[in-house]
Amino acid sequence: MDLLIKGSTELNKMFAALQNTAGGLRRDFGEVENLQQSLKSARDFVAKASARIEESILSDLQLVRPNAGLLTPDVSKPGDGRDEFILALSGAANFVRGNSHFAISLALRSNGEIKIALVYSPIDERLYYAESGVGAYVFSAYHSEKIRVSNLKEPTDLTIAYNTNGIRPIIDGVARETGCPALDLAWVAAGKFDAFISDPIDYAEIAAGELLLREAGGKLFENGGDIIATNGKFEL
Repeated sequence: MDLLIKGSTELNKMFAALQNTAGGLRRDFGEVENLQQSLKSARDFVAKASARIEESILSDLQLVRPNAGLLTPDVSKPGDGRDEFILALSGAANFVRGNSHFAISLALRSNGEIKIALVYSPIDERLYYAESGVGAYVFSAYHSEKIRVSNLKEPTDLTIAYNTNGIRPIIDGVARETGCPALDLAWVAAGKFDAFISDPIDYAEIAAGELLLREAGGKLFENGGDIIATNGKFEL
């Protein structure tokens, strides 16, 4: 196949699967914008759209590694015990409200380690991706660019994304809540945010972001169940 982005053939096949799914998702987004007078109808519609994503992309991913399993927030399908695709629609609550800040998060885990990661924003068609040991990149408008975490460390300079309902650490910098953990992690990897703090969250939402962050020079760890990602230049 013709390579769409810089990287392995498997990475490109996974991206092609995302693109195939994203076309229908963009149409769904146009429909959900017309359902804003009934939040229940919008939620039901998005739940069905999410199920279609899983069904659509799984058929394409079977061409990448036919014997791989599948893990999503709602579905776990066993495979060969070695390979597993990890998939999530991150920012579904934004999607429900006609907010375009959502993404498809897709990772390939082999022998317990994430090898390939993609976080794709279908509305602005921007892709963050990484392969283990190769680095992290952003792709848009047919151009790939390597990304790195920020170098900021002074508290007053920091921009921190949150996905929490509880008490936040006292930070002098700017706080953001975007509602899309997968993109929050991608933005830490790309230096747009300096850190991300989240309550416990389904692993499918952060699996791809974990590799993106590591390949971009950042850190991700758990603290009492909470997820903390930083550029590695300061401690929370």
